[in-house]
Amino acid sequence: MVNRFMRIMVFFDLPVTTKNDRKEYAKFRKFLINDGFIMIQFSVYSRTVRNHDDAKKHCKTIEANLPPKGSVRVLTVTEKQYDSMKLLVGERLKSENLLDKNDIIEL
Repeated sequence: MVNRFMRIMVFFDLPVTTKNDRKEYAKFRKFLINDGFIMIQFSVYSRTVRNHDDAKKHCKTIEANLPPKGSVRVLTVTEKQYDSMKLLVGERLKSENLLDKNDIIEL
């Protein structure tokens, strides 16, 4: 199996009008963080995976942990496609970098 790094991006818009809605929002957000996702922007989270099979596995766990209301979308792109994303205002988060120049990959 070839390791072709990919990014899973999760976009969500969840209601927070009631106490129960806020609880469901916090539960879903905590699930994403515990599954290795990092916040790129409010309600936009990203995670690096090794290949397409890992991406499918994580998408299934997201589906298993969906909140009962709201809108949740998942987009999977290659690391090269993710790196070509233009940042128009602001700075890229350090946690977004897959590999720093000082990192070494062992095969």
